[in-house]
Amino acid sequence: MNDQGQQQVGRQMNKERYQPLGGNDMPRFGGPGTLFRLPSRENAAGLDIALIGVPLDIGASNRSGSRFGPREIRNESVLVRPYGMATGAAPFDSFRIADIGDVPINTFNLRDSIAIIERFYDNVLSHNARPVSIGGDHTISLPILRALAKKHGPMALVHVDAHADISDAMFGEKITHGTVFRRAIEEELVVPEKMTQIGLRATGYGAQDFDWSRNRGVRVVQAEDCWYRSLDPLMQQVRESIGRKTATYLSFDIDGLDPSVAPGTGTPEPAGLTGSQALEIIRGLWGVNLVGADLVEVAPPYDTSGNTSLLAANLVFEILCSFPGCVRRA
Repeated sequence: MNDQGQQQVGRQMNKERYQPLGGNDMPRFGGPGTLFRLPSRENAAGLDIALIGVPLDIGASNRSGSRFGPREIRNESVLVRPYGMATGAAPFDSFRIADIGDVPINTFNLRDSIAIIERFYDNVLSHNARPVSIGGDHTISLPILRALAKKHGPMALVHVDAHADISDAMFGEKITHGTVFRRAIEEELVVPEKMTQIGLRATGYGAQDFDWSRNRGVRVVQAEDCWYRSLDPLMQQVRESIGRKTATYLSFDIDGLDPSVAPGTGTPEPAGLTGSQALEIIRGLWGVNLVGADLVEVAPPYDTSGNTSLLAANLVFEILCSFPGCVRRA
């Protein structure tokens, strides 16, 4: 399609918002297999927010299975309704949102997959859509950040995780799910002084496992600092440190949460964040210039109940509610 044709498609799509298919119109166990049962689109043309699956798990160092995350999160998203009862947020009234499917990664070659992901997001951003991604392992965040940095420059970052993901290499490989944020800092994709890591915990190989990022100005909030308390005050501080204009990215690893609420993940760690704290973190980003987000490391084979994927789908909804411009109750 030429540029004139793409512009015409964009103008046509500008006339409508897409609503999830409701449970009274089609039973929740039926209908399209898209995220929130929204329409599917071939690309991001005319969209404000593009929902994207990245079914890659060959960057994981422990249990595989997060390649199935996008499909199962979509399955469980049928239970998510379009209105936030606590916040009054109505993202589908606010933005043109659709599911543009999965990135066609090369499941036999991690480096090739990273290049494929970056090119895919270059295309998404060429349409001025903001990407919300479901993984897949945490490796996917690096090529997404690379694409976003071309558009926005170095960004603020809120990173929820049990692990800092700042190893220099794993088995000699410089890009894996455990090295992404070291690379992101080294490549100046993010601003360390505007980066916060929340939920880090458990055991490691030495103090440097958390201190490498601390020594570069990153705020590291270990899980112990979150136990038995609301994270609203923390998120107020995070908003103040980022400011209202700085382009900001959220990367949410489901293993940042305690295995009691999110067992379906490849590298679980005890004594993590609660489900309500996850909501506080995401809702606490309201007021910053959120330009994209990912939710990663959901591995359905390790949770036969489906609760991890259901929680993930709800967190994706909350992410949509936190983008600037979302209609919500004052």
